[in-house]
Amino acid sequence: MKAKLTLLLLFPTLIFAQGGLLDQIKKDVQNEVQKVVPVDLSILTGKLGTVDISAGLKEALNKGIETQVTKLTATDGFYKNEMVKILLPEELQKVDKALRKLGMSSLANKGLLVLNRAAEDAVKESTPIFVDAVKNMSFADAKNILMGNESAATSYLQTTTSSPLYDKFNPVIKNSFAKVGADKVWASIIKKYNSLPKVKKVNPDLTDYTTNKALEGVFKMIAVEEKNIRTDLKARTSPLLQQVFALQDKK
Repeated sequence: MKAKLTLLLLFPTLIFAQGGLLDQIKKDVQNEVQKVVPVDLSILTGKLGTVDISAGLKEALNKGIETQVTKLTATDGFYKNEMVKILLPEELQKVDKALRKLGMSSLANKGLLVLNRAAEDAVKESTPIFVDAVKNMSFADAKNILMGNESAATSYLQTTTSSPLYDKFNPVIKNSFAKVGADKVWASIIKKYNSLPKVKKVNPDLTDYTTNKALEGVFKMIAVEEKNIRTDLKARTSPLLQQVFALQDKK
């Protein structure tokens, strides 16, 4: 009888204790759920780890460089790609028209061709600079790129490589002009135009112009590959790319 009475007296206490235990279990479960559900970037990055995310972004950038920039170095990589084809600067468009009116269309066409040939030749020098920029990417850079817009990686490369690329490209473009004969072609074009009556003489800096246009083309093509990886699951050609960009899909 005493045992029953004691049990009855303890029963409310046991219920209270059990209720407290259930509350604690509920809180613990909620905490564990929050660790799994990707509610913010810090949780997302915790799932893969900082090394994996950085490696994934570096792989994506290297893929863009390898897949798209290499295309630009081929014959007609610029000239027959309407996205990046180098057209004449405004100052030289009147030169082009004047030559064509005088029956020198072939010379005008050749002038445009050799600008693009020089760019195709020079872009071969860009890869080591891009590789260094990708290698030096911090985790903070990678995190911002992953959760950024569809051209965040390209923008990162533009910010970190434009200046060294220009310094590298400019003398290469100048050498490429000589290599593909662009310097002689354009010397002939300018000389013929400036000898025409009643024209304002021109003396454009084609090395600077072609350098900048070559850089524009390089970044434009990297942006194409970045967009592919961000939006097309088939473009994520490795398990690491699939894992890392799956996090972007959830943002």
